[in-house]
Amino acid sequence: MNYLPNEPTSNLFYQTRLPRPMLDRAKGIYLYDVNGKRYIDGCSGAMVSNIGHSNPYVLDAMKAQMDKATFGYRLHFQNQPAEKLAKLTASLMPKGLERVFFVSGGSEAVESAIKLARQYALTLGKKNAWKVISRDPSYHGCSLGALALTGYDPLTKPFMPMMRDMPKIPAPTCYLDRDSLSEEKRGLKYAEVLRQEIIRQGPDTVLGFIMEPVGGASTGALVAPDSYYAHIREICDEFNILLIYDEVMTGAGRTGRFLACEHWNITPDIIALSKGFAAGYAPLGAMVAKTNIVETVLDGGGFLHGFTYAGNPLACSAGLAVLEVLQQDKLVENAAIMGDLLKSRLLDLMERYPFIGDVRGKGLLLAFELVSDRETMEPLPASLNAYNRLVDLAYDMGLIIYSRRTRGGHKGDHFMICPPLIITEDGIDEIMNILIAALDQFADETGLEREVQS
Repeated sequence: MNYLPNEPTSNLFYQTRLPRPMLDRAKGIYLYDVNGKRYIDGCSGAMVSNIGHSNPYVLDAMKAQMDKATFGYRLHFQNQPAEKLAKLTASLMPKGLERVFFVSGGSEAVESAIKLARQYALTLGKKNAWKVISRDPSYHGCSLGALALTGYDPLTKPFMPMMRDMPKIPAPTCYLDRDSLSEEKRGLKYAEVLRQEIIRQGPDTVLGFIMEPVGGASTGALVAPDSYYAHIREICDEFNILLIYDEVMTGAGRTGRFLACEHWNITPDIIALSKGFAAGYAPLGAMVAKTNIVETVLDGGGFLHGFTYAGNPLACSAGLAVLEVLQQDKLVENAAIMGDLLKSRLLDLMERYPFIGDVRGKGLLLAFELVSDRETMEPLPASLNAYNRLVDLAYDMGLIIYSRRTRGGHKGDHFMICPPLIITEDGIDEIMNILIAALDQFADETGLEREVQS
């Protein structure tokens, strides 16, 4: 392993013993290890680095704030970066979502959303309302509250005795369906399952429904039929429950709009943001809620919740600069244009590799899924360990991509291709050249069929 010279074995540990080189520097869409090897950031880390690495505008903003103050506890001081960032964030939200609560990451943003929902219900006298329905598969965070909403067995089952599991409905995996329904009817069918679950749980016990508008790592950029989104909103309104959008991964321009909800003109009641919101320059996230929800809770005695680093001036200066770069450099628009190009290039791979069963996503939140049979969508044998092996092959060739088990964490293989929003056509060419080389080697190793290119 490439530790610094004369450094002992690391005291750090994370999920596994997977060896990785020591990072030296990063610039734009590239990262470099201490040996000088260059890697293309084909997944923006974990779909985080939306504006690329080492942007000088953001670094200058952070340096300027460091010269003034790096911390001021929110109960003791207001600070200008937090106030400015909250104002700019609110201006980018759907109408009515004007109140911003800063956190340090996505799990905290989701925790904040469900706790605000519970306090809102209590203030309205709905003492029995505590359930938040979510989808399976899904991912909403690794803290126990967010994990209870997550539908991904490898991450949730070990901790189930420690938390109160929340009810789940199937994610709208229409690409796996082999019925005769139109896409519109499929969307309505999956949405109707929410109505059934609310009734089964008892409407007076349900706080709300949380969903990723475009799936994250657990479903690989899953997009529902258009009919799904409006009908989900209608059902939440019918039963007077809150609609919470987890835009931790989709927000800050990733899908070609600042928020993914804009694609369907949906106004959620609460939105969770993080990842691209500060683009990796500082730990930062936000919960944004409708004004009437927040005012009701504050009038009822206050929001019983908080984190030490909420509204940290240095983190907020980074977030403010990131959003300014997104606007000034028209990166949201670039995500839409380059996303269409990259998706078309990924779709072209289906002609070359019969084992690619699906390509999906919006903007620069894209994924492809490997299968044994494109007609039945039967996954590859788990023994091939495709979701790890293809990632390692690409990594060795200098391309970083992101993978998960597609079918609830048990089987299946999908790979997320989500470069920074600064990507150009040349950058897409680089990504595709390495991805094709990695897929060729994977096919050769496994004996999977591929078309021989002349």
